[in-house]
Amino acid sequence: MTNRLPIIKTHKLFIGGKFPRTESGRSVKITDAAGNTIAHTCHGSRKDLRNAVEAAAKAQPGWASATAYLRGQILYRLAEMMEGKRRELRAAVELQEGIEAQRHQGSKSEVDASIDRVIHYAGWTDKYPQVLGCANPVAGPYHNFTTPEPVGVVGIVCPDDAPLLALVSLVAPVVCAGNSCIVLASETNPIPACILAEAIATSDMPAGVINILTGFRDELTPHFANHREIAAIHAAGVTAEQRKTLDLGAAENLKRVTVRDAIDWFDDNTCESPNWIEPFVEYKTIWHPSSA
Repeated sequence: MTNRLPIIKTHKLFIGGKFPRTESGRSVKITDAAGNTIAHTCHGSRKDLRNAVEAAAKAQPGWASATAYLRGQILYRLAEMMEGKRRELRAAVELQEGIEAQRHQGSKSEVDASIDRVIHYAGWTDKYPQVLGCANPVAGPYHNFTTPEPVGVVGIVCPDDAPLLALVSLVAPVVCAGNSCIVLASETNPIPACILAEAIATSDMPAGVINILTGFRDELTPHFANHREIAAIHAAGVTAEQRKTLDLGAAENLKRVTVRDAIDWFDDNTCESPNWIEPFVEYKTIWHPSSA
């Protein structure tokens, strides 16, 4: 009897609720701490990004028009799916950390914090309008209200550290406000993002609200910056040159660029705040006769 060779998984992209292969046909080898090949991921391209933007733009109006209660319930359901994949997510995080026993607690903490952060922002879906909006005093028989609305499609560029927790921390405040997004996963360890995509696919999240690409920041950040259907950028862990690229894209097409610097992703006081939602909403002012 011959020894069986294990099947090495090739993780696909996650676009429009489906798992397509990259149109380029390229892949990236993922190795463990010992240098053994354990998986492959797709090497995403500009066309993959374009397809993801189309899916996000199609899904966003329906997601924005859903009730805040429903969005909160769907995010909570995603947390439930992540809880069911806890073991897979923890193993995926450990690919970057190594297999030393003292690091295992780190992967457990990251998965726990990631699930809890999704639940946290699920709770903000029906509360952030009261915090970010306001009733404005006016001289006359009118009521005047300012209310936040989603900006639309948001591009998210993830750092290499805390590959799961950072991704969740960047995505959750964006989608809880009714935006859709295209995520570029960690470059050095994209596997947690690929496992998360499987959790998203089995949750109630509408197809196209969250799209996940794997690839390289140097190759894809210029296209994130220049694509006119992307209304905002939420990024972390980028180099000075990549940040300049994103900022120049904002200057060219007026998208909002928010780059998080030196973030402790485990710090709840930093990462769990309506201030992380605010860059991804626009404000609408409404006048209404007070006698009506």
